[in-house]
Amino acid sequence: MARKSSKTSSRTRKTAKRGKAVKARPRPIRWLLRRLFWVAAAVVGLAALAVVGYAVLNPPTTPYMMSEARRMGRSVDQQWVSADQIAPAMLRSAVAAEDANFCTHWGFDMVAIRAALETGGARGASTISQQVVKNVYLWHGRSWLRKALEALLTPAVEAVWSKRRILEVYLNVAEFDEGVFGVEAAARHYFGVSAADLSDTQAARLAAVLPAPKDRSASRPTASVSRRAGSIRDGAATIARDGRSDCFE
Repeated sequence: MARKSSKTSSRTRKTAKRGKAVKARPRPIRWLLRRLFWVAAAVVGLAALAVVGYAVLNPPTTPYMMSEARRMGRSVDQQWVSADQIAPAMLRSAVAAEDANFCTHWGFDMVAIRAALETGGARGASTISQQVVKNVYLWHGRSWLRKALEALLTPAVEAVWSKRRILEVYLNVAEFDEGVFGVEAAARHYFGVSAADLSDTQAARLAAVLPAPKDRSASRPTASVSRRAGSIRDGAATIARDGRSDCFE
């Protein structure tokens, strides 16, 4: 009986060991999911920190500025100025030129998006908020990944930043000529004045070069740029009259 009991006890210990071995067996799918969760949480946390941080801190540079500096082999020309140091005409001109419904949307202009879809994408529908997200946090170029990240970050920026802050950052990181970034550097580059002293016409011309800054000049405008600037100047006056500039003035 003692031997039988000893054998039974031995089998029990072996079974227990096998049970422990089974429990200790790694589960790669669960391990991978756990790691992915923490990576995603870290990315979301960093994105939230970046959005909150730049609501009060000025971005020292942008990915596009760095790439242009490398391409040109020299530093870009940029001087940061607050919205209070930018002529109101410039604020209104930028909105009139790039995003007339800036004050009424939450980051995406659905009216403009529908119009773009109806024309087969022939016209742009990117808002100033989207352009700020692309310039400050992401990279230039067409890719589904960038568009997806832009779609996620834009509402966050709209929720945390004021409209005036969004426009302020936009005008400080936008490209106005090769290697010339921000409205202060652009005003001095083209007209020899500060951003605060821009006239209505000068502001409209600067806004007119924004879609193609390397191919257009604000100081030596072509006939088409002059016509575009005239339209922008009228649009800036219109949004001032109808209240569409109230959110940033």
